[in-house]
Amino acid sequence: MLQFLKIIFHISIFFLVILSLYPGNLIGFFFYGDLGYEPILIENQFGNSINHFLLYFCVALLGFYLYSKEKYLKKVIYGLFFLSLMLEFLQFIVPVRAFELADLIANFFGVLIAYLVIKTYLLFIRK
Repeated sequence: MLQFLKIIFHISIFFLVILSLYPGNLIGFFFYGDLGYEPILIENQFGNSINHFLLYFCVALLGFYLYSKEKYLKKVIYGLFFLSLMLEFLQFIVPVRAFELADLIANFFGVLIAYLVIKTYLLFIRK
């Protein structure tokens, strides 16, 4: 079961890269038939940055849970921060995409909050 979840984690990283670098919005295309429409998952004053937070939070939470007992946890943490940074900066060169500082901050907060959740979980499990 653990091996299956690790495969899901790596596939979700792959989809995160595709969703971030595809010139147009694939979620908008699949659900609304419009590559130019970026749906907001939760109505809020931050716009679509909440989508970034939720995606990175879910992927990071899964990765941190899977690798929390292994020596690779720091690599996963740094890897997700680096991935977030690189994908956002690569949007400078992808047509119809643009670098947004708010999205980068939301990505970082998604990873950071997932890390805090896992650390809290591990603290209670060990006691």
